[in-house]
Amino acid sequence: MATARRRRMGDRKEGRLLRSLPGFAKFIPFIMPQRNDRFIHYEESFEVTELDRMLRKLRVEGYKGIGILHFLIAAYIRGISRLPGVNRFVVGRRIYARDNIEVVMTVKRALTVDATETTIKVVFEPTDTVLDVYRKMNEKIEEIKSSEENNGTEDVADFIARLPRFLIRFAIAILRVMDYFGWIPKSLLDVSPFHGSMIITDLGSLRIGPVYHHIYNFGTLPTFIAFGAKRHAYEINRRGEVEDHKYIDCKFVLDEGIVDGHYWAQFLQAYRYMFAHPDMLVSPPSKVYEDIV
Repeated sequence: MATARRRRMGDRKEGRLLRSLPGFAKFIPFIMPQRNDRFIHYEESFEVTELDRMLRKLRVEGYKGIGILHFLIAAYIRGISRLPGVNRFVVGRRIYARDNIEVVMTVKRALTVDATETTIKVVFEPTDTVLDVYRKMNEKIEEIKSSEENNGTEDVADFIARLPRFLIRFAIAILRVMDYFGWIPKSLLDVSPFHGSMIITDLGSLRIGPVYHHIYNFGTLPTFIAFGAKRHAYEINRRGEVEDHKYIDCKFVLDEGIVDGHYWAQFLQAYRYMFAHPDMLVSPPSKVYEDIV
């Protein structure tokens, strides 16, 4: 990926400036400077017949608890390996290619109303498989759930929250300026839940359907994926017989500032294809494509 390239003037700690974009693409962040100006909402129901079969097989092989969450993240990573423009971000009215793949997720330490929650950020490679995702996610989640101590994200938030309100507003304003010019320290970017490739939430675990969740104007996150629990649908096949099909509903909020609608359509079509052919995510991709310069 872009990490092998030499840094140039204008690059950031987490990505490199895209210099060969068409003029209209460079103009978009000036026309729509806020991320919520550039929202695209997309909803799709994916049939999980083949995916269920694969997940049951993997659980028998010892991958206890592997599920749709791991598959959705793995499919997102595989999509980036083919369509790397999805891993761009807009900040400071410029478009950058991210150096790595960072997935953000909120985790509750227990499924109770008063249980504390935190965010985790897991770094992936474009060659990662669904098994790599399973391992990396489980390691991070178990680390959080087994510890009562705050992680880096909570430490920063707790420190700022103890300040008087006028100082909090001042601190946030300073952070926005620092983010605009790429001055935020790497150590802070590493724990920020607002900086990353994608944020995902499993609302099926809460027994509700997916929602269109906003993506934040602060930071660099261009994608929010929410999905619900599996549901059954009875459909009539070509022979006039009633069949039971299982689906999951997903809702995507996407930043059109990083790529155009056609590019996002190609990515979402690839997502649909991977639901029909989930076995492809058990092995690494044959080729990884790099974003433009």
